Amino acid sequence: MGKPIPLLAAAAFLLPAIAPAAEPGRSAVGERPSILRELNGAFSQLADRVSPAVVQILVSGYGTVSGQDGQPAAAFVVRQHGLGSGVIVDSAGYIVTNAHVVQGAQRIVVVLPAAVTGRTVRQDSTRKRVYSAYLLGTHPESDIAVLKIDAAGLPALPLRATAMVKQGELVFAIGSPQGLASTVTMGVVSSAARQVDLDAPTLFIQTDAPINPGNSGGPLVNAEGEVVGINTFILSGSGGNEGLGFAVPAPVARFVYDGLRKRGYVHRVEIGIAAQGITPELASGLGLARDWGVLVSDVAPGGPAEKAGIREGDVLDAVDSRRIDSLPDLTAALYLANDPVLHIRVLRGGQPKDLMVRAVELDHPLDEMVDFSNPDRYLVRQLGILALDVDDKVRKMVRLRQPSGVMVVARTLDGTGVNSGLLPGDAIHALNRVPIESVEALRRAIEERRRGEPVVLQVEREARFRYLFFDME
Repeated sequence: MGKPIPLLAAAAFLLPAIAPAAEPGRSAVGERPSILRELNGAFSQLADRVSPAVVQILVSGYGTVSGQDGQPAAAFVVRQHGLGSGVIVDSAGYIVTNAHVVQGAQRIVVVLPAAVTGRTVRQDSTRKRVYSAYLLGTHPESDIAVLKIDAAGLPALPLRATAMVKQGELVFAIGSPQGLASTVTMGVVSSAARQVDLDAPTLFIQTDAPINPGNSGGPLVNAEGEVVGINTFILSGSGGNEGLGFAVPAPVARFVYDGLRKRGYVHRVEIGIAAQGITPELASGLGLARDWGVLVSDVAPGGPAEKAGIREGDVLDAVDSRRIDSLPDLTAALYLANDPVLHIRVLRGGQPKDLMVRAVELDHPLDEMVDFSNPDRYLVRQLGILALDVDDKVRKMVRLRQPSGVMVVARTLDGTGVNSGLLPGDAIHALNRVPIESVEALRRAIEERRRGEPVVLQVEREARFRYLFFDME
């Protein structure tokens, strides 16, 4: 059992910084109880201010379990349940959580931590507000998802693109570990930019604030009550908290949130290069000036980087004064830049060279599909989606394993339609095992279903088939 000293140690550490100098002839010892009370009150007020915007997320779906007594693996399909946390980032009912919390969910329920009326929150642990949630989109690369509930005037904690942290800064993790709603834990920022996987272009905030299963998707806030990250995962040999918690930085979460809320997907920002991390072996073999950093391994012909003068073999040194020491540094510099024209410094033959490169957002096939989708013709109101027949034009834009059916290109945001779980980019191939070949056939099949009747859609999502089910309303 660990020693119960973290909070005491933190308070004692803070005392020299916040305690006023003792007056001559007067001991500072007598002031300490008062300072501790003030510190305690500040923490309590912070929790009271932040907790009403943190929600519990309950998910359910179907999964396979291994067989026994000689039966094949995945022999049974059972109903499974999970839970996580989320944070209300807009008072109109928009919620950010982790993509893995809602992955494969057939039903998503959001539980508010208090009775809410307009902007007045009445703390009452005996009352909960329960809502079915719509999944607006997920971004697996950053492990961020956006949900929408039909509510307004909710307490919210906005995600700010400028929210940054420093090593040693005090932070609080809020969520529902093991289903214990509105739990607050405290720690410090162990690292402001930790690259967990050296081959992945992702940076996380590392903290020793206790984070346990069920905390995923909840906010990491600073001493001002600002969201600085979204708690995502832990590294542990035991399965429980060992002081190694990781959160997606708020600026990254904000960028992803904006894209998912507006379009249901996230645009990729590019300058037209392929890059990889430099290792000592790579540096030695290529005769590079340093054995760390990021190397340009390819330059797209006619792309922004080539036009600006970047060459294969250049070492990326800085983007807009941000040092580029790793692939996550490059990703952050591209996605979080305030200006599309980037000041990029490269090392060529060991000598610095400053170049101006215009970053571009790669077009997404769904953008063009939405452009030629006539809402009057292609809106499926019962499902709250805009869809297209998978014809030759659509087949040229997206690669499908089954090149037929109906392509979902957008979702309505007005709450119309059942909570089907459909996302932009899904291809609908069948309804209750009946093949669907057109939008009109989909409408007819939906209209023939009675209220309360189960509906099972076979969809293709990211080259994988899956079933979505719901009851007609």
